[in-house]
Amino acid sequence: MSKTYGVGIMGAGVISTSYLRLAPLFKGLEVRAVADIMPQAAKARAEEFNVAAQTPDELLANSELDIIVNLTIPEVHYQVSKDILTAGKHAYSEKPLVLSVEEGLDLKKEAEARNLQVGCAPDTFLGGAHQQARNIIDSGQIGKITSGTCHVMSPGMESWHPNPDFFFRAGGGPVLDLGPYYLANLINLVGPISRVTAFASAPQKERTIGSGPRTGEKVPVSTPTTIHAVLEFANGALITLGTSWDVKSHSHPNMELYGSEGSIFVPDPNFFGGDIEVANAAGERSKVEAWDHPLGVANQERPGRPSVANYRTAGFADMVQAIETGRKARCSLDTTLHGVDAMTSILKSAEIGQSVKLQTTCERPLPLSPEDARALLR
Repeated sequence: MSKTYGVGIMGAGVISTSYLRLAPLFKGLEVRAVADIMPQAAKARAEEFNVAAQTPDELLANSELDIIVNLTIPEVHYQVSKDILTAGKHAYSEKPLVLSVEEGLDLKKEAEARNLQVGCAPDTFLGGAHQQARNIIDSGQIGKITSGTCHVMSPGMESWHPNPDFFFRAGGGPVLDLGPYYLANLINLVGPISRVTAFASAPQKERTIGSGPRTGEKVPVSTPTTIHAVLEFANGALITLGTSWDVKSHSHPNMELYGSEGSIFVPDPNFFGGDIEVANAAGERSKVEAWDHPLGVANQERPGRPSVANYRTAGFADMVQAIETGRKARCSLDTTLHGVDAMTSILKSAEIGQSVKLQTTCERPLPLSPEDARALLR
């Protein structure tokens, strides 16, 4: 890569530590500053990672920055990303990119007018396990994908997150918070979605914070917390997506895809690695030997649990390479906006009691082979 791109971080919350810790793994980028509307938060994070602490306005005006990563709360993702583009810098956002298709199309118009790129997490579908699953599907081993099931269900995050309020109001909920991981991987594995239908509920009207200085405080719930949907894909596949923060325990697998010649069992799309299993046409099931993909190697310890592969910022690094080479990023605005369209259409379908056709479409992202992944790493 011919240059090193200066990076700023907008938002010094919990997720910022992942970007600051993992960005040095990748070529062509250097985090130089972090900003937050709370100066002390920016100062603490900057001291922790030896970068500059700035105000949001200072970050936008910083001439040493080419790209700003938007790690603010979902309700302001659109406006912050637009401010980044207006400042003449490329934007990369945490999910969700925006909260409406209209906002996403406006960002696209702004980016194209300024010859800038917009990218967005999640990038976990670039992980070794999910790219190997993509390779298996693309090889035709299990035939054409015709149906499948996905489940992401838990009691919710108020037990461990010290400030969980935004999870339970508009812009939050399990579809917009966790759905992006599943939808991004489904688009990667199967392709674009054409239509959705869904039902939703909010069984609990408030949640009790279980950790931090606000322990015991009640948080009101103003968005659905259980949403079940059926997705119709452009290729004809019908896939069920179950999302909930009202489930104490379950035994559903994360993702199963059923093809005309067999099935594939995909690990949690919230992580980069994990085990893949396949079943042949006779129904015989076997574990797949993991291929040598650098973004599938466990690199993060978890107390009392197995270590996991965590390469968040891989999609950001891929966008940097895409800017440098002139190709389309794998975590592109078009792909991410199609995911937003799917999620908002799911919520709309549940609200109006009818199926909803998506307004957008996209191409499947380019696969990321082991060689492609190594080209991103230092």
